[in-house]
Amino acid sequence: MEWDWEFVRQVMPTLLEGAKITVLATVLGAAVAAVLGLLFAVVRMAAPAPVARVTSFAVEFIRGTPLLVQLYFIFYVLPDIGIRLPALLGGVIGLGIHYGTYAAEVYRAGIENVPRGQWEAAKATNLTERQTWIHVILPQAIPPMIPALANYLIAMFKETPLLSAITVLELMNQAKSIANSNYRYIEPMTLVGVFFLIISLISVVFLRFLEERYARVEERR
Repeated sequence: MEWDWEFVRQVMPTLLEGAKITVLATVLGAAVAAVLGLLFAVVRMAAPAPVARVTSFAVEFIRGTPLLVQLYFIFYVLPDIGIRLPALLGGVIGLGIHYGTYAAEVYRAGIENVPRGQWEAAKATNLTERQTWIHVILPQAIPPMIPALANYLIAMFKETPLLSAITVLELMNQAKSIANSNYRYIEPMTLVGVFFLIISLISVVFLRFLEERYARVEERR
């Protein structure tokens, strides 16, 4: 089957709409993961033991089950107990929860990397626990985490095609719909691969920039 540029021109607007949903799901999912990851990390490190153990179990359970299963549970099982979510919202929540558990480990490592003396100095200056976290610990812990968190962002982006399983009209779902309707697979699937490759390469370049910038900051210290 030969490549048909006219077909590409016809389907490109639809694929671009799907690409917008893919990017939107990634950005929103990353925001959810960043917040939940920090919450998971702080609870596991600072909450009372019973709460910390329950949180640790939940984090390990989510990390140990496939994202696709979690998406199916959110979209197809929760309605049985009266919780109905729009497909995109369910996908964003699924991505956010799943990758939030991975981000939690990054946050934990970054927080534990802050010298103990910083905690003691904050206590000596009568800072509250909240002030200590916000003004002392997190500003030092977060910058070294950025490259690792960016890696998970790229991984999340590459897994957005799984959202097609819960009817989200992201890029892969649009490409499959076009291919099935026209019995032409080479153009839409190739364009999907090219799109993911381009965004991934841009993300890698940006990640390298962040790593180099952080290295320069560390050298100046």
